[in-house]
Amino acid sequence: MANQLNTGSLDSLQKGQTLLVDARKVAGGKIQLGFAEIIKVNDRGENVLSILNKSDDRFSSNARRSWSTAEPSDAEEVFGLNFGADAGWYASEKGEMLELNVLNPKINGTRLRVIVDETTEPTEWQADNLERSAKRKGKNGAFITNNGDYIFSNTEVILTDKDTDTMHVFLAPDNTTIVAKSPAVDAFTEDTMM
Repeated sequence: MANQLNTGSLDSLQKGQTLLVDARKVAGGKIQLGFAEIIKVNDRGENVLSILNKSDDRFSSNARRSWSTAEPSDAEEVFGLNFGADAGWYASEKGEMLELNVLNPKINGTRLRVIVDETTEPTEWQADNLERSAKRKGKNGAFITNNGDYIFSNTEVILTDKDTDTMHVFLAPDNTTIVAKSPAVDAFTEDTMM
């Protein structure tokens, strides 16, 4: 089946499904394609906290996200979708966007899937942006570590029709977490506790 616009949504996405969410115009005349997939690789059930707080954006979709940069003409050819000037682009705070919502996109008949690869070795950007890039307990929670090192959770989009559960790399977290450092915490000392 060909890639079709508006066949899925983040709200209805299920485990094992991939969504080509949108495209954004970026530098050099290229576009960035946004993908999402709900990834659960253990037998543990769904956390009820996200269900009971679905209208709170701090508990947004459980879908993992990944972005791939593309030449618009190449993306048109492989997806069979229009990324031209007449495709319905609109202005947003993120730049020029195009909603796609293609459920289980394919290239040459093979599914695109989001893969997670956790590591303790940051990229240069991650090292420079630790507050935003290291893994946390919740949106603004304590940092999660592995053997005392920050965990960085990277994603990539691959082509495969195989089950992807064993392709992900998740690091075992330490039993303790590192609390984000802030001026308010630094000002709170034993002297102020008395």
